[in-house]
Amino acid sequence: MKSCWKHLDTVPDGYKFKIKGLNIWEFPWENTGEKILVKDPLYGKDHCLVIWEIHHRELKIRFAAGEFSNCMWGIYIERKNIFPFIK
Repeated sequence: MKSCWKHLDTVPDGYKFKIKGLNIWEFPWENTGEKILVKDPLYGKDHCLVIWEIHHRELKIRFAAGEFSNCMWGIYIERKNIFPFIK
């Protein structure tokens, strides 16, 4: 079954950004080996983003991210994982 991904935000590199209460920049990102194709919501340009995971205790967060432009990151999450989403 094909996953459906939702754009959460486009943020500067290192800008505090939380998913499920965790700032994604404070944890090592583990490459899942998977990728998604998305359109930049502002400019409509196609981007191939890596799907990453971060881990904290029992919590595993899976998201897609990649640079839309120099140091500006598009962050996506699978629609099935949107709630609870805390920014």
